[in-house]
Amino acid sequence: MPRKPRASVVGVPEQVIQQGDNRQVIFTGDAVKRAYANWLKDYAVEFGVAVHALVLMSNHVHLLRTPGSNTAISSMMQALDLRYVQYFNRSYQRSGTLWEGRFRSCLVQEDPFLLLL
Repeated sequence: MPRKPRASVVGVPEQVIQQGDNRQVIFTGDAVKRAYANWLKDYAVEFGVAVHALVLMSNHVHLLRTPGSNTAISSMMQALDLRYVQYFNRSYQRSGTLWEGRFRSCLVQEDPFLLLL
């Protein structure tokens, strides 16, 4: 059974959460956090996504962003996740998945909710 397409609406902000597999540590220090943030910035420009907020925890990431097209968020996350996993696996001489499945997202339609994020 195929996955349902993501509900991404151009111009509507989304909150995104991506967790490490089995809640493992995926951001081990400032250097890897900077690398992730820099790649996020590059891919956001490439895919036309406005990033409003980024929170990097040791085992997951929170993003608040607005897509410029219907496929922008998924394309950006696919490129970012692939690049970060390759970097992480090379750096720590490991292989395999790093993320716990696909990222989760929800539309943020009310301005007061933005103040809580």
